[in-house]
Amino acid sequence: MAKNLAHKILEAHLVDGSLIPGEEIGVTIDHTLLQDATGTMAMLEFEALGLDRIRAELSAQYVDHNLLQTDNKNADDHIYLQTACARYGLHFSRPGNGISHQVHMERFGVPGKTMLGADSHTPGAAGVSMLAMGAGGLDVALAMAGRPYYFPCPKILGVKLTGELPDWVSAKDVILEMLRRYDVKGCVGKIIEYYGPGVKSLSATDRETIGNMGTELGATTTIFPSDENTRAYLESEGRGEGWVELSADEGAEYDEYAELDLSSLEPLIACPSSPGNVVAVREVAGIKVQQTIVGSSVNSSFRDLMVVAEIVKDRIAHPNTSFHINPGSRQVLENVASRGGVMNLLAAGARIHQSGCLGCIGMGQAPGTGQVSLRTFPRNFPGRSGTKDDKVYLCSPETAAAAALKGVITDPRDLGKEMDYPRIKHPAQYVIDESSIVFPSEDGHKTEVIRGPNIKPFPQLDPLPDTLTAEIVLKVDDNISTDTIMPAGNKVLPLRSNIEAISEFVYYQISPNFHSEAKEKGEVVIIGGDNYGQGSSREHAALAPRYLGVRAKVTKSFARIHKANLCNFGILPLTFKDPQDYQTLSTGTQVVFRDIRNRIQRGDTEIPVEVNGQTIVTQLDVSQRQRQALLAGGTLNVVKQELEASNGQ
Repeated sequence: MAKNLAHKILEAHLVDGSLIPGEEIGVTIDHTLLQDATGTMAMLEFEALGLDRIRAELSAQYVDHNLLQTDNKNADDHIYLQTACARYGLHFSRPGNGISHQVHMERFGVPGKTMLGADSHTPGAAGVSMLAMGAGGLDVALAMAGRPYYFPCPKILGVKLTGELPDWVSAKDVILEMLRRYDVKGCVGKIIEYYGPGVKSLSATDRETIGNMGTELGATTTIFPSDENTRAYLESEGRGEGWVELSADEGAEYDEYAELDLSSLEPLIACPSSPGNVVAVREVAGIKVQQTIVGSSVNSSFRDLMVVAEIVKDRIAHPNTSFHINPGSRQVLENVASRGGVMNLLAAGARIHQSGCLGCIGMGQAPGTGQVSLRTFPRNFPGRSGTKDDKVYLCSPETAAAAALKGVITDPRDLGKEMDYPRIKHPAQYVIDESSIVFPSEDGHKTEVIRGPNIKPFPQLDPLPDTLTAEIVLKVDDNISTDTIMPAGNKVLPLRSNIEAISEFVYYQISPNFHSEAKEKGEVVIIGGDNYGQGSSREHAALAPRYLGVRAKVTKSFARIHKANLCNFGILPLTFKDPQDYQTLSTGTQVVFRDIRNRIQRGDTEIPVEVNGQTIVTQLDVSQRQRQALLAGGTLNVVKQELEASNGQ
């Protein structure tokens, strides 16, 4: 039977379950990826397992989020991560070396491998044909320990690409077109597999952009074939020996099909405040722009920075527009510099920043009040920039460059009246820089792990009671993101290793008193709409609420990663059997989950909830493995019990 590429890779790594959509499967994980905002807690969770060294093929820890050192917290976390990496056998990418996705693709990515990352944009590794998924830090810590990753088997959406991109249209417009078609939840429970003759016109870094932002579609991950473009990229990085050819079989079948003619695309832009709010650039042209930023985990590669450098060559940014460049890695910046691009950018008035996520997670670069910011970032959720009521648009490097020059949103094709479109040729050999990567050594296990005062132990989580009585303290609408549940930014991110401190910011943006109210009530419930928990993989959006006493969330539907994180920390992820019941529940109401422990133990999928003398029915769609975690109060409790039992034999 002809197989698609996603199933080929899954089959090669399958250790549990069958490739039937919706059924839980377990796959071995070759690589793991951590970044510092999620990595501190993940490393604490790994240490709690009591293992001497990692058991994955390759694990890497990147410092790319918490780069501002306004006090001791971030610097303390960085030395903790570096010493813990040495102690347990991880690669460590130092602050300023680059964004995890860009650096991993440059130095470590291998076609056909699986990767689990504690960052929702880990699927960017599709650029080198890895089957890479985002997950909560605990799931990544377990993969570091050599355990399989369990998740619902996705459907495979086959997207046939034809044609080639026209001038002034690039890979960002491809994924924006997908978002225009599917919005932010249209690909939930799916792997997007691109195939067809149009694939060969996309470079490895083009594919990284498309794979990275597949997350915004709600997709489990994205995959591209490994072809001559993949080989050319790996050879240019000095790693050609890792290349293998991978593709779907002729006549392979997919669960769903779509087709995209690249030659028909035009410049697109996502308007405030959702990646799915996509229109043609021409529809919003003329709006004044006070800030443009090129870079972040997408559109920060050599090609993307060089196309901007060529567009602004011998030109100067508009005096009312602040023009920023965030390189994807130190190596990218070195290669752009070696070809004259840095001088072009500086002469145009660009502010070139260190390699990191920066403004994408609210770590600086916040726009002013009422200002419009055009960014090549993957997300523009409300307030994510650090400015309340922000006006953030997502666009291609070409569109960002055009706005930087003109001071207003401009269709980049209009620049074609002044200049030829600069098509960037990728180097046959990049300047390679591994100087800021600390490779693991056998002597590392002798390293003392240094813990600053902000490093707190993982909190103890109690098992589920026989009957749960709680109060509804918050009710929210559809598409609530993890940014809303647990904000990012330079005030909150440094507290990622201190659950007691960071819990004060849970739902702070929309309910400033949530922290005190939840602690006062003891055990509480949250009610939500569709696609609850979209966005970042941050497990703190589950762990911090659990610390405050949240024991259940009842919604119309959940985003994949957040639902898994809720199970990992013992929060019941329930959905309404009748979505109309959402309307009947309100804050301040007491709810009772009677005999809940026995119901979960015996495998009930319908969970009755007593509300004001009546009963509504909710659904618990979780695996047997997740049921054990819910009963125990969290996955870490289960795994520690298993390890203790095996060590006692």
